[in-house]
Formats: sequence, C-alpha cells, structure tokens
Amino acid sequence: MKLMQAIAGAKYGGAENYFVRLAIGIARLGIEQRIILRHDSERLEILRKGGIDPVGLRFGGIFDWRTSLSLKQQIAEFKPDIVLTWMNRATSKFPKGEFIHIARLGGYYNLKYYGGCDHLIGNTEGIVKYLVKNGWPEEKAHYLPNFVTSTESKPLSKKELFTPPHAPLILTMGRLHENKAFDILLQAMTRVPDAYLWIAGDGPLRETLENLSTKLGIKPRTRFLGWRDDVSALLNTCDIFICPSRHEPLGNVVIEAWAHSKPVIAADSFGPGVLIEHLKSGILVPKDDDALLASAIRNLLVDDMLRERITGNGHDIFLEKFTEEKVVGQYVDFFQKILSR
Repeated sequence: MKLMQAIAGAKYGGAENYFVRLAIGIARLGIEQRIILRHDSERLEILRKGGIDPVGLRFGGIFDWRTSLSLKQQIAEFKPDIVLTWMNRATSKFPKGEFIHIARLGGYYNLKYYGGCDHLIGNTEGIVKYLVKNGWPEEKAHYLPNFVTSTESKPLSKKELFTPPHAPLILTMGRLHENKAFDILLQAMTRVPDAYLWIAGDGPLRETLENLSTKLGIKPRTRFLGWRDDVSALLNTCDIFICPSRHEPLGNVVIEAWAHSKPVIAADSFGPGVLIEHLKSGILVPKDDDALLASAIRNLLVDDMLRERITGNGHDIFLEKFTEEKVVGQYVDFFQKILSR
C-alpha cells in the first residue's frame, strides 16, 4: 500500500499537529508514504525526525499554479494507491488520478470542496451524521477518532512563570478566538480567588483577553503563555484542565488531559458533551455560564473523591479508545478494507 497525505494548514492548529502525529504513527508501521504540506520549516523538521522525507509546497490561492503542477508531479512520481487530504484547501486543490481519494474532516465543513472524493472521514460521529444528513452516501462516510500521546515530560517550574508553587493551577489551551470562550473562563476566575490560570495559545483575541483580565482584576493571577510546543509538560504541571468552548466539534484537548491523568471541566458544547459523562469522566457545565463554571472549579478543588474518580475514569477511556496504537491500527485497517473492494 502506498499512501499520500496532504494538508494546507495554518502555522498553528490542532488539525495540523494531528496530521504530523498520524503521519509519524503510520510511518512507524513501515507503510510507504509521501507527505505533502504547506511549507513550514518547524513542521517539516518534526516530520524528518519522525523518519519521513516531507514535501513542502506553497498552497496559495487560485493563481498558485505552481502548487497544482507540483501535486501532479508528485502523483506521477509516487503513484499512490490512496490519497488522504485534510480539510478544504488541500482537498479542493488535489488533482484527479488513478487512486482512491479520501478526505478527513475535523469540523462541519461545506461539502462543496469534497465532490471529487471517494470517501470521507469524520473524527467524530457527529461529523459523520452531518455528512450523511447533507447528502453524502452513508456507506462512504466513516468515523475514525483522533489519538493523543502522553509522555513523561517533567512538570514546569511554576516559579519561572511567576506562579506560587502551592497555588491551585488551572490550565486551558487553544486558539484565542471567540469560539473558545476564554472570556467566560476569565470571568469565572474572579470567583476562584486563590487559583492561578495559564492560557496556552495565541490568536486574534489575545489583546482583548489580556485587557479583560486587567479589567476583571485577575491579571496578576493570569499567564498568557502564547503558542506552546510543550503541551505534555503543561498538563503535567496543572491541577485542573478547563475546556470552556462555545463551539468544539471534538475536544481533542479533553483527550489530551485524560491521557495525562488530569481532571477535566468542560462547557457542554458538542464535542466535549459527547466525550464526557458528567461526574464520571469529567464535569460538564452550561456554555457561557461563568458562575457555574466557577462553582465547578471550586468544588473540584476541595472534593478529593470526585477529583480522583473523574481523573481515573478519563484516563481509562483514553487507554480504551484514543491511544496511538489503537487509532493508527483503525486507519490502516480502513485503508486495507477499501483497497480490497
């Protein structure tokens, strides 16, 4: 089996990071791959360290004829059996050929970009239902989850980030965008006076959120960390992980927290609401409700039995469904199945 994967992603993003993890995971099984992505020196180097010789292309706008020509050249040279494209731009730019074209969707995207595909993958069952509801053939819509990894990264020094060593530490991660509802989390922190908050991520609302933390009087207890590559170390440092998103198709950060045996509180948006069983594998609160979010944080900080229960159950779910071994195996089985038809 010869597999070609392509993504035209952004500089930072969860899908882009997962693309790299999956490519390296498949490479570990000895499957022949050609990996194509929008040129990014850091991402290219990570792939090389993972044993892959990637191809970096521009993936520009409609007048970027060089990328289209390069894709045709890569197809002619590699002769893939399967092409897996990620998200809208890479999928719509990919030329037709004598291969099975699969696209992976991590959100509720407009299907006009996917008309040339043979199969679609959704990383949640909700996305698969959306595909079928919008006219995609049910037998060609497939659910394959994400996986995450847990490492033995040492916790970070709280002192280096001006955080008292014994203060309760709340962690959240993601793009600083309205969908992520970090404004609600900042408001909730005004009701949890002894805790510190680390926000790992960057985006268009950074200045707005920093100004809000000042206005709310919690700036001394809030750290805006920017985009981080040491997610494992951050998770190994915190006491509670929060996913306050208004809109979250999957909630990959929830799975990452489970993988690191951290208790999770999340807004009941679609992805986390499906993943988490309330009070068993995490705590769900209504979206946009800072008072109930604050109450959940306070309760979890003092209730040792609850904290231990949801932490243990969350980690068990990770081991059962979301490890690299299990998910990469599902991808390979899926590829082999459609090739055999």
